[in-house]
Amino acid sequence: MVESNYQRSQILPSEKAFAYKMRLDALSRQGKRSDLTSDPVGGKWDGKETAQMIGEQSGDSQTQVRRYIRLTNLVPELLDLVDEGKIKMRPAVELSYLDEDSQRAVVDEIDLNQCTPSHDQTIRMRKFFTDGKLTPEVVSAIMGEEKPNQREKIVLRGDKVRSLIPKNIPVSQTEDYVVKALEHYSRFLRQRAERDSR
Repeated sequence: MVESNYQRSQILPSEKAFAYKMRLDALSRQGKRSDLTSDPVGGKWDGKETAQMIGEQSGDSQTQVRRYIRLTNLVPELLDLVDEGKIKMRPAVELSYLDEDSQRAVVDEIDLNQCTPSHDQTIRMRKFFTDGKLTPEVVSAIMGEEKPNQREKIVLRGDKVRSLIPKNIPVSQTEDYVVKALEHYSRFLRQRAERDSR
């Protein structure tokens, strides 16, 4: 079951995680050394790390195998978000180092704000947790920050914009020119609205 489960091409991250974990447990029960307290996949078997062996059998790297096994430490709600593709692997791995209460605080913030944490945010949460300073308030503050990928982007086609900008304005100053033009146009519209309201 474990063998065929982690060799399927369309397998959920959670299924792969538990399949790798079961494989690791099976190898350790066969008398192969596997120290789960210091490293999630730190055992050796005939001079090879267990994660390396599992990776060779499955086509994943040793690092990726370790990451999948870390996912088994997530609360079900976070693991579901990983399966749905709403949380990526690396942020999920960082969250897996938090205790259950801290993970539940993250789930509450995800539900409240309808957004998932970035990798950078999860790294900071893990650091706060390691330092014993992660509280629901800290989770809320970190999750409340605007992420670069959440900022509104305005895309302007270069050919359209360039034709409206004088040729003596270098490309490096194009943004400043456009912003000043928009500010000027905005003032013009305000003045016209004031004139029309009289």
